[in-house]
Amino acid sequence: MRAVGRDASRIRLFEWLAPRAAGLGVRVSERLSPPRPSLREWREADGDKAMRLEYDLSASAVVLDVGGYEGQWASDIVARFGCRVHIFEPVPQYALKIERRFERNPLVTVHPFGLSVEDARVQASLAGDSTSHVRSRSGDDITIELRSAEAVFRDMDIKHVDLMKLNIEGAEYALLDHLIETGLINRVANLQVQFHELGPGSAEDVARVRARLAASHDPTFVFDFVWESWRRRSPAPTPD
Repeated sequence: MRAVGRDASRIRLFEWLAPRAAGLGVRVSERLSPPRPSLREWREADGDKAMRLEYDLSASAVVLDVGGYEGQWASDIVARFGCRVHIFEPVPQYALKIERRFERNPLVTVHPFGLSVEDARVQASLAGDSTSHVRSRSGDDITIELRSAEAVFRDMDIKHVDLMKLNIEGAEYALLDHLIETGLINRVANLQVQFHELGPGSAEDVARVRARLAASHDPTFVFDFVWESWRRRSPAPTPD
């Protein structure tokens, strides 16, 4: 698709500036680099408004927001469908802000920990919505709590999830492998995930996880390293 508006201007600036900067031995800032095609397409499609909330949910739906940050997506889901949302946010200050935001809304429950393969307390680099315990970022180191997704599903008696959103800054690969290997993915009717580039092998990692997801789910939209959504093909089996 053709880039428009601000993206087109950034691309023209980058194309003009990059060779001149290289000639001077200066590296052009990443902020001036052209957005990848999938991001341009996402913006042109107004994906945040047109796709990220387009699910067939009822007021009885259960939604898991894994990586809540400020709670905006959860707020939009509640406003649109009036359903219950569980937010998992391991960064203490973010979790506290979300709790305050929804303190009068009984439909939203905030859990101050992240979902992972196992229970652990790990160091993370604090960097706004890019805070991660998987990849290093400039910023203060903090300690966050992670809990086994299998144990959380068991302890919370989660037998069916209508929609699960994952935006966990690189930890999605291990968590999705865990959900698939434990069979928990079969309880998730719709999965919305943002994959992150961690290095040269990230494209292969995405392809591997997609191949495993395809055993039970079909993609409904895919924008590489932006957002994608998968829908389960058949009802979840009854948990033991």
